[in-house]
Amino acid sequence: MSQTAMSETYDFLFKFLVIGNAGTGKSCLLHQFIEKKYDSNHTIGVEFGSKIINVGGKYVKLQIWDTAGQERFRSVTRSYYRGAAGALLVYDITSRETYNALTNWLTDARMLASQNIVIILCGNKKDLDADREVTFLEASRFAQENELMFLETSALTGENVEEAFVQCARKILNKIESGELDPERMGSGIQYGDAALRQLRSPRRAQAPNAQECGC
Repeated sequence: MSQTAMSETYDFLFKFLVIGNAGTGKSCLLHQFIEKKYDSNHTIGVEFGSKIINVGGKYVKLQIWDTAGQERFRSVTRSYYRGAAGALLVYDITSRETYNALTNWLTDARMLASQNIVIILCGNKKDLDADREVTFLEASRFAQENELMFLETSALTGENVEEAFVQCARKILNKIESGELDPERMGSGIQYGDAALRQLRSPRRAQAPNAQECGC
């Protein structure tokens, strides 16, 4: 298969969000993931990027919206929550203020996005460990209490950046395969790609539409 054909073929498309306070490095995480480079410019409004990744043999296109963290843009970006399948919830490990704001962002995500949104908590700026204000253990407990996955990342060095997106996508795929998430449900934030649509016509996928959906 040619590189061009590969770039256009995928099994699923997931809508992702990157949310959290301004200055936590959300845009930097997006640029590092998409372009493998560091860019520290502040986002005005909303930025967008997409990338196809291989998750357990499935090609998944991530359509990622980077919502601005400044409060004055909060109402503008609320519409972008709708129909999101996954999210990176980002705080700065050197800023207690950004950590304290996580509950508000989490509430918004669960109220305004898909009810089954999969969220991974990212403690960014891991490279600035000497200036740390939030311990790994404290954030890990917060993640556990709120049923979130958790990683510390560095948009500067690239540490755990790709892993954060991949882990989130893998959990969504697992939920699709278990029947907990239905890609055909409106607002799921998931679409079938051409490759998956072809498989849907095969007998081994016939039971998928009848899978029970979790009400949680």
